[in-house]
Order: sequence, then structure tokens, then C-alpha cells
Amino acid sequence: MKKLIEGIREFQSSYVPSNRALMEELSHGQHPRVLFVGCSDSRVDPSIITQSDIGDLFVIRNAGNIIPPYEATNGGEGATIEYAVEALGIKQVIICGHSKCGAMKGLLQIGDLEEKMPLVYSWLRHTEATRRLVQDNYEHLNKSDMLDVLVAENVLTQIENLRTYPVIRSKLFRGDLSIHAWIYEIETGNVLAYDAEQHAFVPPHSKIDGVVSTKTYHAASPNHLPGTDRLSREQSERIYRGSAKAAY
Repeated sequence: MKKLIEGIREFQSSYVPSNRALMEELSHGQHPRVLFVGCSDSRVDPSIITQSDIGDLFVIRNAGNIIPPYEATNGGEGATIEYAVEALGIKQVIICGHSKCGAMKGLLQIGDLEEKMPLVYSWLRHTEATRRLVQDNYEHLNKSDMLDVLVAENVLTQIENLRTYPVIRSKLFRGDLSIHAWIYEIETGNVLAYDAEQHAFVPPHSKIDGVVSTKTYHAASPNHLPGTDRLSREQSERIYRGSAKAAY
């Protein structure tokens, strides 16, 4: 608690005086550019990862960065999504999973949670489709590799869930909304974004920087894996296996 109080003092004495214009602007309303759906994990901070300022991101955080399908729950996720795109006019949505995710570890052994943590068990049931997909198609992998695959597939599952919301489907139909799937690697600080054309996770700045135009990543070839020049080959292979079968 002492550290938090010291942080408040630093914020008030340093940040606020240096950003008077921004603070004044924000006092009249918010205009975030992105709805960021991330995990509650303390190691994953959307503002720090993206180096965003106050007011840039509208954030949903929960265990496993899960979006329950429309009307599957009366929780705050649906209301927040609806408010973000309808009232605030947000046109960009990012769903961000991360490595070493405790919720995904729980999903791998969900049967053990029903008695020990019944609320966690019920929550993770909203992404049962992810568990079943990985169980049926990647059972040959060891636990570590399977967890990486689960993280990747779960992000894509949440995009499917997000599309069940009427306001999202309407915005997508009109071309007024873009949805992005990210994976943040805690151990390296790397961020990968799903590329539908390549069926792979690649650095999100690839197309902007022209990286993809100079490199070819073929999903059918293990010699051309996404991110091999930025990640270890082992890490790249894990992400590759987790995304090569996706179809977005």
C-alpha cells in the first residue's frame, strides 16, 4: 500500500502538472480510440504494453480475456462492449491473450476446478470451445506446448464470441469496426497479431513497416514460421502450431 500511495504522490506532483492540457480535455469527456480486452493477470498492463496515455484505451480485463457469447451471462463484459462501440463510437477492438496464462492452465484441468473454485469453473466454461478444439486436435503435444496453443486458439475463440453481439455484427457489416487478435509474451515483451491472410501470428507492425512484404510465411511449410527473426525457433513453432489451422 505504501508503494501505491507514493505512486499517487508522484502522479500528482509530476504527471498532472506536465499534462494540464490533457487533464482539462479529459474532464469534458472521453474519446478512447480502442477497446482493449485483456487478462486480469498483473503482469499484463495494456497501457504499458502499448505505451498509451490516459484516455486512449477503453479496457475490459478478466481471467482469460474471455468474452461470453451474447446473452450467455448478465456480466459487465457485454454492457461494456455495447457502450464502447455504440456510445463511444470505438472502431478498433483488440483481444489480447498472453503466455503463461493461469486461466488457460486452469482450462487444461477444468475438471479439478469444479469443487475447489466453482466460480472460476463456471467462468471458464464460456470458452469450452477452445478447450475442446485443443483437446481434439493437439493431444499429441506436451503440456507446455499445449498451453501455448491454447492461448492462441482462445484469442480466436473470443473473436467468434464477440461476433455474436448484435451491435458488433452490425458494425462489422457496415465496415465500421475492426477486430484484432494479439498475444503478449511475458518472458520477452514481444507482441504478435493474428494475420488472417497468413493464418499466423506475426508482429503487429509488420504490414505498417513493410516487413511482411519482404518475407513470406507459408503455413504449410515449417521452414517459414511467423516471427522467426524475433523469437526463438521453439517459440515460433508453438505459435505456428496454435494458429495454422485457424480460418479467419
